[in-house]
This record gives sequence, structure tokens and C-alpha cells, in this order.
Amino acid sequence: MIRRVLSVLALVLLPAAASARGGYWVPTPADTFQWDLEQPVHTDVPATVYDIDMFDNPASVVAKLHALGRHVICYIDVGSWERYRPDAKKYPRRILGEHYPGYPDERFVDIRALDVLGPILAARFDLCKAKGFDAVEPDNIDTYQADTGFPLTGNDELRFIAWLIMQAHQRGLSIGQKNDPAQTPQVEKSFDWALLEECFYYRFCERFRSYVADGKAVFDTEYKSDTSLPVFLHRDCPTDAKFGYFLIYKHLNLDAYRVTCSGSAERPYRFLVPPRVIH
Repeated sequence: MIRRVLSVLALVLLPAAASARGGYWVPTPADTFQWDLEQPVHTDVPATVYDIDMFDNPASVVAKLHALGRHVICYIDVGSWERYRPDAKKYPRRILGEHYPGYPDERFVDIRALDVLGPILAARFDLCKAKGFDAVEPDNIDTYQADTGFPLTGNDELRFIAWLIMQAHQRGLSIGQKNDPAQTPQVEKSFDWALLEECFYYRFCERFRSYVADGKAVFDTEYKSDTSLPVFLHRDCPTDAKFGYFLIYKHLNLDAYRVTCSGSAERPYRFLVPPRVIH
């Protein structure tokens, strides 16, 4: 549920973050998008913006994408602990909560504990900057709605989001809202763009129209596991005309496969299903 009462800290930090714009790259609604968290990253997909994993990719991959005229977003997880990451041992046990559903190697973290969580995440932001990324995708910024093992509230999440935005902007990186549609009214002015997962399938696309109204990019990914390709092409894509988002159709594991609303799939895949009308 949406919690509309902001904490004092959120009221102070969110407008400050919004006013800090300038001096860093921000995507526009005209940009095209590729999200590839697998290895190796296929750098020949014709998209102006790439979103790739920070730990799995060296600075040379970012530099190659820049040389090809792409901007590059740094994917990092901020709301959960991942056993397989090189900094996993830095997370104290007291801030590790319940296991993330469907991901046995991940556990929720206590986002209120910025005294210990903050330095860990700040180091991740530093690494994004050092590798040459242009922006940050902070995953799992809506954990207050989950069974984390901690009594988190919407205000706790807003404080955490404000801190994340400040960290990105201080390093000259733009930062996007990742899902969390319930809190869009409170945070849209402070985030620089948005990345959604299955807003058509789950019917929350309407919540992000203010981004486009403010000249900001919204990227949405619909997954093959829930939506057929014909439905994506002939229902979701035409419906998007009233939103102005950039839509892609992906495998759930976010490999190189991508279909756009033009009906084409980039290498190494070919077009899967001939277009047909959905009744």
C-alpha cells in the first residue's frame, strides 16, 4: 500500500537530490534500451543504452560500449545480499534477513542499517564510477513490501532511496527508479529515469506517466515466461502509444535476446513468431 506520509529526512533529501541534476548523463525518451546481465555481453545490439552487471564486467566492456556510441548503466543490488558477490563477506549477519523468494543465494538486508550497509553500497557506487559507467540501476528498492524479516516501512524505504540518489549524484551518475510503483508520486521528481519489469503484464504502467511528462525516459521489459511474443507485439506495443515508454521483450534470465516493438530480434537470435492479430 502507498504510504503518503514522508519522514523529515525524506523531505529534506529528496528535493536536494532532484536539484542536483547537471554534470552527468541522463537518458531521454528517445533512447533505445538493452538489458543484458549474462556473460559475455553482446555489444552489437542496436541500442543507445545498455544496462549490464557491474561486478561481472570489467572497465574494458564499458569502454567498448562507449566507443560504439552507447551509454552504460551499472546494475547493482542494493536491497538484498548475494552470496556469490565478491563483497558478500562484508555484510554482517545482523543485517541479513529472510531468503529472497526463488533465489536461495540471496537474502533481504535491513535497509535501515546505513551505518554498516552504507559503506558497502558506497563502495559499489565507487566501483561503478571507476569502471566508467554513466548511471546506476539500484535493484530491490521496494523491499518494505516483502517479508524481509525486518519491520520495514514505506518511510524507511524513502530514506534509503534518498540516500541512494545522493550517492549516485555525488559521483556524477544518474540513477533510475526500479519498479516500486506505489512510491512513484514521492520519488519521481528525484530519480532521473525509470526501469520497469512487466508493467503491462501486472498493469501498473499508468503509475509512471509523470516521468514522460517531465521529459524522462521510462524503459519497460516484458518477459517471455509470462507474455507471448504476439501479445507483446500486437497488444502491449500498440497500448504503449499512450505512454511513450521504450519496450523490450526478454528472457527472464536477461541474456542478449531482445525483441522490440518493431518485431525484430537481434543476433544471435532470429525472429520467433510471425506477426498475427490478437483477438
